[in-house]
Amino acid sequence: MSPIPPSLSSEKPLHWVASSKKGYLSFPAAVQDEMGHALGLAQLGAKRPNAKPWKGEGPGILEIVEDFRGDTYRAVYAVRFAEVVYALHAFQKKSKQGIKTPQTDVKLIAERPKRAQADYESRGKP
Repeated sequence: MSPIPPSLSSEKPLHWVASSKKGYLSFPAAVQDEMGHALGLAQLGAKRPNAKPWKGEGPGILEIVEDFRGDTYRAVYAVRFAEVVYALHAFQKKSKQGIKTPQTDVKLIAERPKRAQADYESRGKP
């Protein structure tokens, strides 16, 4: 577990983009606990040690991966906004191509930061 920096005084809200919450809620409880912890740390301005940048979407987009009983679960989230964390996509990896992420999921993740940006701006945030 990553310690929470003592200088943090407020928690950013977590907003779910499109079907990301539905995907997250379909995960086994143990996976939800681990990913929930990672998202909670993000809300406090910290990062779980095993969170890594999501390639292709620039800075502030992170991925957390959890393996459970032979299955792999992923959540991709954005921390690039000053006042909110966005859960962009949560899915069970079902690729038949080794470690490669299915293109349908890659396309969803590429589109969702734009939706998060639009939501952020609609709330009157810079």
